[in-house]
Amino acid sequence: MRIADLGQARLQRSLTGRGLYLRTGPFTSRIQSPIASVARGIESLYRDFEVADDSSFYDFHCELRAPRSHRRFYRPQVLFLADRRSVFKPLAYDQAYPMLEWGLNWCIANQVPHRLVLHAAALERDGKALILPAPPGSGKSTLCAALAHHGWRLLTDESVLVDLASSEVSGPARPVSLKNDSIRVIRDTCPSAVLSTPIADTLKGAVAHMRPPTDAVRRSHETARPGWIVFPRYQPGAPTRLKPRTAGSGFMQLIANAFNYAALGARGFHSAGRLVEQSACFDFSYSRLDEAIEQFNGLADGR
Repeated sequence: MRIADLGQARLQRSLTGRGLYLRTGPFTSRIQSPIASVARGIESLYRDFEVADDSSFYDFHCELRAPRSHRRFYRPQVLFLADRRSVFKPLAYDQAYPMLEWGLNWCIANQVPHRLVLHAAALERDGKALILPAPPGSGKSTLCAALAHHGWRLLTDESVLVDLASSEVSGPARPVSLKNDSIRVIRDTCPSAVLSTPIADTLKGAVAHMRPPTDAVRRSHETARPGWIVFPRYQPGAPTRLKPRTAGSGFMQLIANAFNYAALGARGFHSAGRLVEQSACFDFSYSRLDEAIEQFNGLADGR
């Protein structure tokens, strides 16, 4: 069964009762929340994702609710709890849905011990993975959202999963986070993209999320073999430029963007090493999204 098959009333009963068991790629999350905006966000952005039976095993237990203090009567806030433990400071109540996305990202970054987890976007074309490791503000998510609507299959916007034995790449294919001016850019560049209503004044500015394409969700259990590791950087007015990077330099930059590299020890070192050995590494700077899309299509086509 998919979220779209549940209907609004049943979705809300699940969230306020034993929890919604949401499958995203290899993970199942048990989500509980009485907050209406959380239900609306899941109904809109996770429409194509599977719902598991409430007796299923789950990887993450997430709860969003108001703090139980007098503050809720005059300036309501929202808490995110993972396994009944609050992991973030409370946020304004209207930021509940973005907080769910950030909380799920936190769960993957901190509670997945059997894969190398990279802070990166990833897409697939012809069986090969394009990995885009980058810090916030680099234009990674904007580039990822645009490519997902121009011939590339979305694997993830935030959490790349690397199999420790095979180096196969996958992702949960969850909604893509867009911030500030990138919201307008994606609306203009990808008219068919479905975006949530922007939430203003978050710690990251205005935030909206893009619904993953249906095909990406349907194929979210499919892995891809390593293809390209590209470190993107948006620079206003910069020419579109793809510059090769040495494997050693690419390795060092890659592990700087790995959430659990140190925790994995030797397994993390060898996994990252194999990933770099099997990929071509580049630096990429851009200011025009249409030129960036053409550059990556040419890379995939061998041009």
